Amino acid sequence: MMASQGRHHTSHEIDIDAPPGRVYRIIADAARWPDFFGPTVHVAREALQEGAERLHIWATANGAVRSWTSRREFDEAARRVTFRQEVSTPPVAGMGGTWTVDERPGGGSRLVLTHDFDAVGDTAENVAWVERATDRNSRTELGNIKDLAERWERLGELLFSFEDSVVVEGPAEAAYDFLHQAKKWPDRLPHVTRLDLTEDVPDVQLMSMDTLAADGSTHRTESVRVCFPEERRIVYKQLVPPSLMAAHTGEWSMRESGRGVRVTSRHTVVVKEEAVVKVLGPDATLDTARNFIRAAAGGNSMATLTLLKESVESGRA
Repeated sequence: MMASQGRHHTSHEIDIDAPPGRVYRIIADAARWPDFFGPTVHVAREALQEGAERLHIWATANGAVRSWTSRREFDEAARRVTFRQEVSTPPVAGMGGTWTVDERPGGGSRLVLTHDFDAVGDTAENVAWVERATDRNSRTELGNIKDLAERWERLGELLFSFEDSVVVEGPAEAAYDFLHQAKKWPDRLPHVTRLDLTEDVPDVQLMSMDTLAADGSTHRTESVRVCFPEERRIVYKQLVPPSLMAAHTGEWSMRESGRGVRVTSRHTVVVKEEAVVKVLGPDATLDTARNFIRAAAGGNSMATLTLLKESVESGRA
């Protein structure tokens, strides 16, 4: 329940058939949240003194992308993590809360997530907006944690990463611009047939893209991209991943090399196990799915990298 004015409070909980220590470790390892939590797009972590950290988080909320900075403190013995936003984004004026993992009688865990928040102006409209976003994201995150903790032993088979790279003999700025200006990709990349890009907040891009597969079919993806021009790095997350993936995050990065700049595309994927046979046929295995995803996603990335290299080195970028 929430108070009618001033500071407001929410509480959500879920029972999980997994040991409390495992559930606590998932909550504590925020750097991996984009791979496991649906709303979380990217997390940048800064270690503070022992038992504390600062997180800069980008996440979806009510269909928009919001970012904030939070300080977290850990009590491993009590399996409790407290957090408080240091920098909030309107209509949130301030927010904090607690993750608490308790052991259930008979085994398993009960995970409780509480929030307290202030809304800008404490108007009914802003309070309702924050309440909706908090409720939706909390339920999603708790469900994600339950699913993850209960199949933890399988994670090593379901989660994998891979990367491709090229060395570009040209300026890093031009290589970064090629990737940042994705709205030009339909004119530059043969496998991209349509791309809509909006950037209401500088360096936070919402992208809807249609790509051609090897069999001639067209696939639509919706992604959020967070761009870091000073680092010449772009991270992204697919909001609705392809049918074989439970989650798909990625990163474009570059570093100076002896002959120019090495541009790398990295993917991290969680395979949707229940979709493998449906999508790839009755004889398909997780190895089949991983190989298929590696070829499809890596093939598109390598095509982009190859054309980026040609464009920059020819001076067309």
